[in-house]
Parts: sequence; C-alpha cells; structure tokens
Amino acid sequence: MLRDDEREWTAVAASLGVPRARLLLIRQVHGVQVAVARAGAADWPRPEADAVVTDDPSVAIGVRVADCAPVLLFDPVKNVAGAAHAGWRGTAAGASAATVRVMVETYGTRPSDLIVAIGPCLGRCCGEVGPDVLDAFRAGGADAASMRAWFTPGQGDRSLLDLERANRDQIERTGVDPARIFGAQLCTRTHRDRLHSYRGDGAAAGRLLGAIRIAQ
Repeated sequence: MLRDDEREWTAVAASLGVPRARLLLIRQVHGVQVAVARAGAADWPRPEADAVVTDDPSVAIGVRVADCAPVLLFDPVKNVAGAAHAGWRGTAAGASAATVRVMVETYGTRPSDLIVAIGPCLGRCCGEVGPDVLDAFRAGGADAASMRAWFTPGQGDRSLLDLERANRDQIERTGVDPARIFGAQLCTRTHRDRLHSYRGDGAAAGRLLGAIRIAQ
C-alpha cells in the first residue's frame, strides 16, 4: 500500500470482500485510544485512534504501518475482531493490551479465547533507539525484567528494541494464551525489498496494511 490512492484502497477492500466505504481506517497518532465500530452504525468518521474493534461482519478494519507492529485480534466465541497500530510510542503505553481491554469491556471477550497475529515490524536487528525510548517504556510501567527482555545494549547510549516481543509479552499479560499468539518474525527494514520500512526508506516509504474481517 503506497499513498492514499483510491484505486489501491478499492482493490484492497475488494480482496477483503467489502466495498471501499466498508474498509474502516483510523487517523493514527501513536497513542492508545481504541475506536469501536459497532454493528449497524450508519457512517464512520475515521476517528483519531490507534486501534479499532468491531462486531460487524459487514466491515473490515485495519491499521497502516511501515515499521510499527500491526496487531490483529480475533475472538471466535463472541465473533469480535480488533486491529492495533503499535509503534514504539504505542507499545510503551500498552496499545495492544488496551485493545484487549476494550474488547473485554465492550463485547465481553475473554482474553483466553483470543487469537492474535503480530505482523511484520522493525526487528531487534534494526530497532536502534535512544535513551528517550527506554525512558518512555519505564514511564509506561515496564519493569526491570521487561526492559532486559525487550532491549539489548547497542553502541554507546543506543539500544535495540524487540518490538514484536514487547507486544507479545504485553498481550500475554492480559490473559491471552501464549500458544494463540502468532508473530511474523519479519523485520520490515531487513526485507524492505518486499515490505515497507520508514527506517529504511524515509519519506519515500509506502505503507503496509494490517486488516481483519469477521466471517459471516
């Protein structure tokens, strides 16, 4: 997915079996706000949020990424889906876990019923970050054990962040069965010949779409 080319969006929507107007996106701001797309809603104002959940099988929901982690969640018992955008800022604040909580509060989802997929994102191999990122994770509540698991010392004051691992651990802590969490284990920068990476290509980078639709 490149820019906001309506022909591309129409093709993506068709691949998901919905009209373009029923592919629901959000205005992502690297936060933890979760939008709810309720079945039967007349329109979608594309709210400012970094995750969206729905119980409407007539729509597809998605998040755009280019190094951030796309996290897709499905509750086969309540027939509810979620999609979260988790870059380092969102992950530091617990965006994936916030999405699980909203599914629990809104639809009665049991975390143990969820199936979760974490798509390609910047890997530990290329995820170099500065001290400000470590500070953000600590401010978000990451304990010493988590910091050791998610960050590897790099050169000087730099560290390497394992974004997929951080999201996986946060999701597990909500009560999701580890065996039901699936990670792509693909670094977007390493594989930027096939994937889009802002870290690799800067402003010229396109975007990937992580999308999900409930089966009717």
